[in-house]
Amino acid sequence: MYGSGLRVMEAVQLRVKDIDFDYKCIQVWNGKGNKHRIVTLATELIPMLRNQILNVDDYLKLDLNNTEYSGVWMPYALTKKYPSAAKSLAWQYLFPSHILSSDPQSGEIRRHHFHHSCIRKEVKKAVQKSGLTKIITPHTLRHSFATHLLQSGADIRTVQAQLGHSDVKTTQIYTHVLQQGANGVVSPFSRL
Repeated sequence: MYGSGLRVMEAVQLRVKDIDFDYKCIQVWNGKGNKHRIVTLATELIPMLRNQILNVDDYLKLDLNNTEYSGVWMPYALTKKYPSAAKSLAWQYLFPSHILSSDPQSGEIRRHHFHHSCIRKEVKKAVQKSGLTKIITPHTLRHSFATHLLQSGADIRTVQAQLGHSDVKTTQIYTHVLQQGANGVVSPFSRL
């Protein structure tokens, strides 16, 4: 979430196909307000994400050996257009649940994504382990992403696009922390 400014639900709903290693970006589908956007992918995360995709592939191979497995949940129109996509690696959730479950609407056996509360619990554990005393949530990581982008010189519209804000006023809340001198400008000398 810090590496791309994602919301918790955007992160857990990512599918393997949403990660573009060549262009170092992530496609976010149906974010808040049902908006789509493309966000940056930190180069440092690529090895971990490649490894995560290998884990997803292992789950998929196990699932495909289960005759009751119906594939990952897919939007209805895509199910009709691409009937085999639900069992392809590209459409699997990037962060799948560790267990199969029964779809409450259809009764079909599927592997869903992590529940968002799992992310909150893991962040809480990491904060406790680090010894930090501040209250830090997954959303704090998103705020830090935006703040650090602005501090590194990104313009407000770029940050707005990365965060998926409809109104730039929402993004402007991050500018209050830029008290680094005249008009929030950091001298290049300070970066040496």
